[in-house]
Amino acid sequence: MRARMAVVIGALLALGWAGVTRGAEETPLLAHSPTLSKTQVVFAYGEYLWSVPREGGDARQLTTGGQEGAPVFSPDGKWIAFTGQYDGNVDVFVIPAEGGEPMRLTWHPGVDIATGWTPDGKKVLFHSNRESHADFDRLYTVPVEGGPAEVLPMWRGEAACFSPDGTRIAYVPNEIWQTSWKRYRGGQTTPIYIVRLSDLALEKVPRENWNDKDPVWFGDTVYFLSDRNGPVTLFAYDTKAKTVKQVIDNQGLDFKALSAGPDALVYEQFGGIYLFNPSSGKSAKVDIRIAGDLPSTRPHYEKVADRIDNAGISPSGARAVFEARGEIFTVPAEKGDVRNLTHTPAVADRDPSWSPDGKSIAFFSDESGEYELHIVDQSGLASVKKINLGNPPSFFYGPLWSPDSKKIAYTDKRLNVWYVDVEKGVPVKVTTDRYDDPTSTMNESWSPDSKWLTYSKFLENHLRTVFVYSLETGKESQITDGISDARYPVFDRGGKWLIFAVSTDMGLSSGWLDLSSFQHPVLRNIYAAVLKKGNPSPVEPQSDEEKAAEEKKDAAGGDKGKEADNSKEGEKGKEGEKKKEEPVKVVIDFDGIGQRIVSLPIKAARYEGLDTGKAGTLFLAEIADVPRFEPAPITVSKFDFTTRKTEPFLSGIRAFGVSANGEKALYRQSEGWLIAGTAAAPKPGEGALKLDGMETYVDPRAEWNQMYHEVWRIERDFLYDPNHHGLNIPAAEKKYSVYLKGLGGRADLNYLFDEMLGEITIGHMFIAGGDIPKPNQVRGGLLGADYKIENGRYRFARIYNGENWNPDLRAPLTQPGVDVKVGDYLLEVEGRDVRPPAEVYSFFENTAGKQIKIRVGTNADGKDSREVTVVPLPSEFALRNRAWEEDNRRKVDELSGGKLAYVHVPDTAVGGWLNFNRFYFAQVGKQAAVIDERYNHGGEVADYIIDMLKRPLRNCAISREGEKFCSPLAQIYGPKTMIINEMSGSGGDALPWMFRQDKIGPLVGTKTWGGLVGIYGYPRLLDGGFVTAPRVAIYGLHGDWEVENKGIPPDIEVENDPASVAAGHDRQLEKAVEVTMEALKKNPVLIPDHPAYPNYHNYHEK
Repeated sequence: MRARMAVVIGALLALGWAGVTRGAEETPLLAHSPTLSKTQVVFAYGEYLWSVPREGGDARQLTTGGQEGAPVFSPDGKWIAFTGQYDGNVDVFVIPAEGGEPMRLTWHPGVDIATGWTPDGKKVLFHSNRESHADFDRLYTVPVEGGPAEVLPMWRGEAACFSPDGTRIAYVPNEIWQTSWKRYRGGQTTPIYIVRLSDLALEKVPRENWNDKDPVWFGDTVYFLSDRNGPVTLFAYDTKAKTVKQVIDNQGLDFKALSAGPDALVYEQFGGIYLFNPSSGKSAKVDIRIAGDLPSTRPHYEKVADRIDNAGISPSGARAVFEARGEIFTVPAEKGDVRNLTHTPAVADRDPSWSPDGKSIAFFSDESGEYELHIVDQSGLASVKKINLGNPPSFFYGPLWSPDSKKIAYTDKRLNVWYVDVEKGVPVKVTTDRYDDPTSTMNESWSPDSKWLTYSKFLENHLRTVFVYSLETGKESQITDGISDARYPVFDRGGKWLIFAVSTDMGLSSGWLDLSSFQHPVLRNIYAAVLKKGNPSPVEPQSDEEKAAEEKKDAAGGDKGKEADNSKEGEKGKEGEKKKEEPVKVVIDFDGIGQRIVSLPIKAARYEGLDTGKAGTLFLAEIADVPRFEPAPITVSKFDFTTRKTEPFLSGIRAFGVSANGEKALYRQSEGWLIAGTAAAPKPGEGALKLDGMETYVDPRAEWNQMYHEVWRIERDFLYDPNHHGLNIPAAEKKYSVYLKGLGGRADLNYLFDEMLGEITIGHMFIAGGDIPKPNQVRGGLLGADYKIENGRYRFARIYNGENWNPDLRAPLTQPGVDVKVGDYLLEVEGRDVRPPAEVYSFFENTAGKQIKIRVGTNADGKDSREVTVVPLPSEFALRNRAWEEDNRRKVDELSGGKLAYVHVPDTAVGGWLNFNRFYFAQVGKQAAVIDERYNHGGEVADYIIDMLKRPLRNCAISREGEKFCSPLAQIYGPKTMIINEMSGSGGDALPWMFRQDKIGPLVGTKTWGGLVGIYGYPRLLDGGFVTAPRVAIYGLHGDWEVENKGIPPDIEVENDPASVAAGHDRQLEKAVEVTMEALKKNPVLIPDHPAYPNYHNYHEK
């Protein structure tokens, strides 16, 4: 989880951004990340770098053509180092202070962030995740003229600054997932360390659990930003007196970034840039005027076929209707043009639905400021009918026309089902679901006579039950008994049956928040309820019988009665037509309906939807049983009620819907959309729609305004706390709206979102995506190795071997036939001689995933070298992470004499579930275990792992041959210890919390993140961006918020300090082994021998 990097990578903004109180510039600008020379202030704005005189004035643009941020002046003021993205990778560059061509200094495909210079100005200081096995960076320097980067000896580091004499460095050791979480007090609060580089002696800036950041050295003082006394402001640490004092009293918005110049400091407060004179203690605002080119703000036309969010099909299948980028389009199946029905660049129009009579399209629109139901003529030419959906406002989903095209059903975020009569325009509430469950919905559906709605909703047992609702009486009636899980109800088109899917093995899988719900196959059978007493079953017995002639032929060979039949032919035909035109009337006899539910002859499968086709056909959507929240392709089959056979229809699709007349279907396959007939399975590619004509006018500033208000509506309606942690949402929306006019690009909008949503003070508040320009991706390759420079060559210092049988852990250098060894030299890449000072990674530009030839050998002069073909990786992270796990496992084995197991749990989702199952049970036979959940990024609540860890030894067994064994067999019976750290959060908070609750063993390490809320199910923003609003929060059994914004503290606190790690120690791991061995010594695992075999015949006969 690199939530911080979501902003840095996409926008290069996470090292600070602008903001100011009202009353400065007429339109405040989000200028950010300032740096200072004797004469100039350079800052980032609109994804470019700008320069302005220290006294303020017109800013001059320094860079173009890419994405640039985090500028840092060299000590002499002649150069600016910055973080740039020109080829899809985030690297460090330098340019002359007056501007010019950027020179690239780093080439590794990891993220490299400029943070400072060495005092002599010869090297740029940056931090990078290039050699990390988890979410931490290390600090490096790189020569200003280019060359190999040199890692600093501390094992991790973020923002940093050298002391004036270069002997010490002040730095923030850990990253923080949410940089703008205001009043945050969990485990990731950031300290400032001062390390002497010669021996790694550590000095900590005094603090409690506050957030200190952006240290800069000025003389003997380290200035930094901190929230220790309220809003973030400027503090100073006297390195001689060892005291901290607040320098600026700030009762306004947070200070966001800090940098030091030759005679002053420059800092950013939200919306403004200021100079601070340490001698006088005074601040002065730098007034900035921007008059440069901001291409991201220009209105333009854009293709939007890749932005489709919702889709529907016209009643005859002649057209499809799509929502894309907030507009509603119709697309012809074959002939004609694409139509944009809305043309509203400042409005979000969502969820289109075509009326069965073909005349109208309904959708939700926020044109009024809140979502309403809009109905337009399918041509797009007539006026729009607008229906207010009542108060309080909400988000609405899935408008569903009744078959008579007079009513529309829909749901809202508050778990309600509604319908509205289009003519009356008054919403009517139908029902409310019991639980907020992201894995399922009520799946409402109309009866063919438009007088009933059916849906499934939760009972107290968390199983869904089918209900019907009568529009005439306003009464809801339960159809299924609630003992099994029933969902996806649909009426057949004749109105005789109600068809639905039922599972009797839903049980454990219903716990969507629980890891114990994983991998319990759920199969559903298909049933039909006969609605009216006396109506036949859809599967009544069938029998082939010989039909006797009704009339004997006359002597002339004629057919008696034929003449009479012919005479009435016309009349009967008319009567038949009348019968066909008679509308379907649905009658439901609720008495005894449970005994009229019959099983259809359809195989059990993981059905996830039903839809009726033409009369007598049923479509079934099936998915493979995959871990929850993992994508699963859909397979559609068609059941024929006449033949009672099921035939394959489509496979490998992502969406499916049948037209109102049942003759056509719209489906999505890969990235394309297709319309095909339903009479027979479509041929591959048949009916592909031409979506190139889906084009709309984009006005970025109009969109940004809409998205700004949309984001506040999302927080208002989705946040689990209706009081929003005490924040006045309307007031906050108004407060931050003044910055909209001064945005320089889409990345600035994300920056604004990040800051303003930090006011809510909550974890999992993530912001990402959107229409941020994306440079062409040039993917650098990696060989899965560490290098050292010896004898004027790059030499392999370590090779990461991964698991070559596992595609996710493929190691390029250990493939069969390659077999590069530690100590070999890298001599050539694709025929190019490889030598320092050329940066080794520069030779692997644009090679990821491609076959290349490298020359390696045991001698630096190339003697006895050989050429091998390798396929470089785009990232080494998985290899480095697995190597770290294996190093730890071997270390635990060594320290414990083989008695302890070691298991790393990287998350509490699929990865953690797989890792635990693979490595815990593989070490059954060990006497005790160390469970390492450091860097656990969460997912679900890992009750499964807790359940497995705490199972006690029950009994043992012996057979005639083989060794004894015990129950539960798959268990390590001895004591357990868990290692935690600040980079464990969410589910990684819950796991040690439960470990402690169940008294399984001690927690060793440092306090966890403190973010125990959940996120799911938000509408995408117009341009594809997103924000979250945690909609579920977990509390303890004593009625307290025990974890959120607190974290789980260890029982034994152990920090991995720079010196011990540099010496090869992992003090947290070593302490965990120590306490586990002590516990094992006190409570050894004793497996009893079997008793004497019984002898039931040792007696004396009387």
